[in-house]
Parts: sequence; structure tokens; C-alpha cells
Amino acid sequence: MLRRPMAKSRVLLQVMAATRNVARKTAKTTVKTTVKATARCAVECTAIGAGVALVLAAGQLHAESAAPAHTFSGQDDFVNRLEALALLQTLNAELLSNPSATLTLERWCARHQLASPARVVARLVRGADKVATAAIRQTLGVGEAEPVRYRRVQLACGDFVLSEADNWYVPARLTSEMNRLLDETDTAFGRAVQALQFRRRTLSARLLWTPLPDGWEMSSRRVQMPATAAGTLAVPTEVIRHEAVLSLPDGTPFSVVVETYTDKVLAFRRPGDR
Repeated sequence: MLRRPMAKSRVLLQVMAATRNVARKTAKTTVKTTVKATARCAVECTAIGAGVALVLAAGQLHAESAAPAHTFSGQDDFVNRLEALALLQTLNAELLSNPSATLTLERWCARHQLASPARVVARLVRGADKVATAAIRQTLGVGEAEPVRYRRVQLACGDFVLSEADNWYVPARLTSEMNRLLDETDTAFGRAVQALQFRRRTLSARLLWTPLPDGWEMSSRRVQMPATAAGTLAVPTEVIRHEAVLSLPDGTPFSVVVETYTDKVLAFRRPGDR
């Protein structure tokens, strides 16, 4: 009577031993797979990070050997699209966290060596006119009888037009000198009214071009490139748009601005570019 339980125990021990062996082998396989996956991810992430770092650390060119710059030169592949996305998101965040787009672009221009000296200048588009809509007047808190002026400028660093801005403002809320600068010179709006210590409230901010599709980071497989992808990565002319209202320290609004940033914000050279 005791042999049967002992036999069952022996069988049970054998099953348990076999189970442990299977579990041990499975664990080893899982560890190996995980290590390989981690190593592969580390290599890819390191490569991507290095690519972004290279973009952000573009070297200075010798004037005598400089050739016309290409907009974000590089092959249309995942890494270059990721770099472009990182750069656009970085610029977008900097613009959102600073009251003056002009000064922000000037720092961007200096950091990426788009021109020397790195100074952003406004190029007034003369003859342009857009009547302030009822929505704009409401945002500015003025009636139909209150004068609202319109100004369109291009902000350029060297040969690159980095943004185009449509600006509606209330001249009665500026000083006479500020109005003179805006009427008679190409001075950037942000620089002309800088003495007001104004505040900027963003009404909307969006990327007009997203190099990678929404949800790409959640994909279990590498993002598929467009079927037309070949050669140099093509960047649309307009990449970011901001709408904002500028106010005096007491909260009184005096300007509504719509800023459209161009592909030239990515026109700097990177190490290895020819």
C-alpha cells in the first residue's frame, strides 16, 4: 500500500524537476532575448541621440568654402525625421516660454550659426494690409471706431527668412517713439515695444509639419517611411504657427500677432554635410 504513494511521489518529483528544467531554459531564453533587445534598443537610441546631438552642435563653416545651404540636408529616413521633430519641438518650446519671438529667433540663429553676426532683422512688407476682423478687435478690447494698424514683416537671420508675422496693434497704447519706429523703419515689433515689458499670451501653437506620424513612439515596429521617401528629406515651407496676444503689465492688450515659422529654421549645416 505504501509503494503506490511513493511511486506517485517519485513521478511528481520527476515532473517537478522537468518543470524546473523547462522554466530554467525558458528563463535563460527570455534573458538572452531581453538582453539582445535591450542592446539593440541601446544601439538604436544611442545612434538617434548622437544624431540629435550632432544637429544641435552644428560646426562653424569657413566663409571661403561655404556653399549654398540645403534645408535639413540628409536622407529621408527615421533618424533624420526624428532629429527634425526634436528640433521643431525644441524651437516651439523656446518660443512658447519667451515673450519676444524676435529675441528667441536671434538666440536660435546664434546657436546654430545661421549667420555671423547672428542678428535677426525685420523686413517690412510694404503695401500689405489686412483689416482687423471683429474677433481681433474683440481680443484687443476696442470698438469699431478705434484705429487698429496692420503690419507684416519677415524676420530674417542673414540670408534666411525664419518667420513671417501678421501683426495688428492699437497705436494709442504705444508711445509716440514706438509708433514712429513701426511706421518709418523695419524694426521688429518685439524690439520696438520691448520697453513696455509686455506679456505674451499664446492663443494657439501648432506644428504645421510633423515628420513622424502620431503614435509613432507606441509602435512595436520601426515606423514605415513614406513610399515616396528618397534622397534628401523634404521639409515644407511652413513648419510652425503661433497666434498670440501681447499685453501691457496691467493686462491691457495692445497687439495680436500670427507668426508662421519657415523651413529655414532647419537650414543650418551639420557635421558631415557636404
